[in-house]
Amino acid sequence: MPELPEVETIARGLSPLVQDRRIADLEVLAPGSVHGDPQAFAQRLAGRSICSVGRRGKLLLFELSAGQVLAGHLKMTGKFLFFPPGTAELTSHARCIFHLDDASTLVFEDQRRFGYLRCMHSSGLSAWPFYARLGPEPLQMTEMEFVACLGSRRAAIKALLLDQTCIAGIGNIYADESLHLAGIHPQTQAERIPRTRLGFLHRCLRDVLTRAVHAGGSSFRDYVDGLGRPGSYQDTFMVYGRSGQPCRQCSTELARIRVAGRTTVVCPCCQPRDG
Repeated sequence: MPELPEVETIARGLSPLVQDRRIADLEVLAPGSVHGDPQAFAQRLAGRSICSVGRRGKLLLFELSAGQVLAGHLKMTGKFLFFPPGTAELTSHARCIFHLDDASTLVFEDQRRFGYLRCMHSSGLSAWPFYARLGPEPLQMTEMEFVACLGSRRAAIKALLLDQTCIAGIGNIYADESLHLAGIHPQTQAERIPRTRLGFLHRCLRDVLTRAVHAGGSSFRDYVDGLGRPGSYQDTFMVYGRSGQPCRQCSTELARIRVAGRTTVVCPCCQPRDG
């Protein structure tokens, strides 16, 4: 699933391409990919101009004219692809096609059909339960806020990092990578981690996320940016997806465990269970 760095990369890449463009027409090819009535969805968007493209957690947000907002959750395999005039290449995974006023095209694709699009007025965004429950942005949290958010919780630290109501935008990849960099075992209860250690985790998390954004995200299955380009952060993974391989830091064989129902890779030496 695209996480904060991937969605941020998509938003930054699409913004200069579609900003101030008007949605001349759109086709909803898969009604299940939009929330609400597909015809009403299309009518609400047609004629709107795209004012900006941003992100909140793992949500891609298009701010439109007349106070409308188009939210897109990519889930497992969703993607937005931009095509200059006359270059659109549609696949069987195309779910919604936005025809822009300069003859360029923006296509929402989703192979596994878990992603969705939702249009609403900006005044109702905070009333949308999913949006309202999102926790703070990790790159905007201070160290003190991060420690206060996690320090008194009994849950496993990785479970809290994955909890979108606790902190928004972090998924399996960047939780594993940040915890390894901080030398913290994923199953450690947050309340048992010294505050100075949580502060160090905050710095590690920010470092990992920032470097991943600069690398254009991580591509190892379906993710590409708005122009179809893969990211490169996967080339520097320390632990994620590397179970059974030697730790890049100490050469110990990396172990695979489960935390909060998610496959997790950990170094038994660099991240001791009771360390």
